[in-house]
This record gives sequence, structure tokens and C-alpha cells, in this order.
Amino acid sequence: MNYHQLFSDFKLKNTTLDNRLVVAPMTRISAEDDGRANVTMKKYYERYAKGGFSAVISEGIYPDDQYSQGYYNQPGLANGSHTESWKLVVEAVQDNGALFIAQIMHAGGQSQGNDYTDETIAPSAVAPKGDQLEFYGGQGPFPSPRAMSEEEINEIKEAFVQSCLRAKEAGFDGIELHGANGYLLDQFLTDYLNQREDQYGGSLDNRLRLILELIEDVRDAVGEDYLVGIRLSQAKVADGEHKWAGGEEEAEHIFTKLGVTSLDYIHVTDADAAEPSFGKGTRTFAQAAKEFSRLPVIANGNLGDPWKAEQVLKNEQADLISLGTSALANPDFPRKAKQGMEMEAFDFSNTLLPKAFVKDHELDKELV
Repeated sequence: MNYHQLFSDFKLKNTTLDNRLVVAPMTRISAEDDGRANVTMKKYYERYAKGGFSAVISEGIYPDDQYSQGYYNQPGLANGSHTESWKLVVEAVQDNGALFIAQIMHAGGQSQGNDYTDETIAPSAVAPKGDQLEFYGGQGPFPSPRAMSEEEINEIKEAFVQSCLRAKEAGFDGIELHGANGYLLDQFLTDYLNQREDQYGGSLDNRLRLILELIEDVRDAVGEDYLVGIRLSQAKVADGEHKWAGGEEEAEHIFTKLGVTSLDYIHVTDADAAEPSFGKGTRTFAQAAKEFSRLPVIANGNLGDPWKAEQVLKNEQADLISLGTSALANPDFPRKAKQGMEMEAFDFSNTLLPKAFVKDHELDKELV
């Protein structure tokens, strides 16, 4: 098959990728109880590099030993032992030719499993919609979080910065701030979850303030040459139908603001990355990000058909394609696509189970 766009080079920051296929971040809850990365994780990530993906983005990694952890057995970058544990994982990915990016994530009010505290914090004392995810060990509605003080906002910014420095020390090629899917940074951006009356709440600019400040704080810490990206979405883990109230105009404002920061890329995820995201006749989410920010954009969402992914690139709606469940089912997706091979279907019902995530997928049995 001739997927000329999918298998063309692309320069991301200081690295030239030999194809446009990226592994999306996926929650796995397969770390040690204390948040250290382990051999199972090394083998999991290594497979994607061996399978031909040009870059891999890690699962969400929590940055501190206070309120940031979202799931039991989620990996961290909150201390030196976490940093050391990631080094073998990073080396395995890079030795097989892939770029490895650490996604740094604070769960905020959407946390449903934290070894350090039973309390959750968020921009405001507003519980996330919906119920906790049972296949990640949660049960019932989310509790109402405690509203954060301004001092705690500053502490969280510093925790992100220190975690990004640990990612750099562990050898990751870059970091991605998790501003999507209803986690803390997205909670600040979301109108109904952020009811603050200070400089971090109210207007769209105020709700965007933490993200913009954090980007620059991280950049100052890691240096100009280090890769820094962000992931955004409209939908959330517990509110899959959510859309930005201002539609495409709000998207234009957000992406334009991000475009003048020191970000190196924006990673966007939608239910279907090839479909209009703000109503009939509007741009796709990735297209909006690309046109308004003028930064490199990674598109995610139902792009497991290589031909469909090729069209998104060909239509200049994105620069790179990230795959989640399609990569899980086909860790050698790039090789298969290049050879015109049939892809394996992803079976959701047999995969996402607490602590046994990797054990219940046919392609993961080699890791047990």
C-alpha cells in the first residue's frame, strides 16, 4: 500500500521522525504499588518501537506525592526512585529507534485511587459528572473535591516543573502536559468545573491562565532545546459528550493563545478526528488546532484505518497521527500498514481490567 503521507519524514523540534505514526498515551495501571516503572512496562513500550512507531507517548504519569495520582498502580515521576525506574524503559524505547515522550498528569477532582491521600482537590468544589471507572478500580460517583487555594496552585505548578525535570533526567526526549480528558488542567479550563472568582476562574482567559503559566514555567526549567507539548480535548473521562461552550470561536481563542507560547506541538483527541468537532460544517478539532495555533499537531481519535489517517494528513488537518486501541491490538501497526496487511480488531471487553490490564489481551500474553 502506498501511504505516502503516513510514511513521510517529519521534523518535530530537533528530531526527524521517519513516519507520522505515534503511540497515544493510555492508562494502564501496571506500575509497582509505589509508582515505580517495571519490566512489564518496559516490554510494553518496547514493542511499539520495535513495531515501527516513530514516537511513543507514555501513559499519564503523576508528578507529586500529594494529590496528583489518579489510579492505583499508576506510574509516577514524583521522586528519585521513580526517575531511576524509568531509565530502563526509556532506554528500551530509544534503542529501538523511537522518540519517547513522558505525559505528566495531575488527576485533580477526577482521581479515583491515590496512595498518598483520600482527599481530592480541584479548581472548585464541584464533582466530575458521571461515575468512576470500574475497570480502573473505581466505584460509584466521584466525591466532591476541595477547592484549591492559590498557594496550592503554585505548589502544583512547581510539582509539574520538578516532574518534567525528572523526566529529562530519566532520559525522555520530551514531555507532554496532560490538559485533556477532565484531569486537573482541563478542570481549570472547563466552565462548569471552574467556578473560581480569582484570576484563575471566570473568563476564558482566566481559565486558561494556569495552562499558559505552566507551559512557560516548564520551558524555563527544561531549556529551549527540550521537547514540550500539550494534550487537549473537549470530552472528558466522565463526561464524554462535553463540548466547549463557545464552539469554534472558543477553539480559535484557545489555540491562538497556545500558538504564541513556547510549545513545540499540540496533541488533540476527539471521538472521530476526521469529523467536524463544533457542529456541521465546522473544522475538525485537529484542523482547528493546526490552523489557529500554527504549531505541529498530533491528531487522535478513530484513525486506526491507515487510509483514513492518510487523508487527515493529506488534507493538512494534522501533522502526526496517534493511535490508542489500534496500537494496542497492533503494536506493529506501521509495519502492517506499510505491507498492506490486515489489522487485528481491538476487543475492549477483554482488556481494561485492574492490575491485569496487560494480561487479558491476546497480544500481551508474552509479558506475563
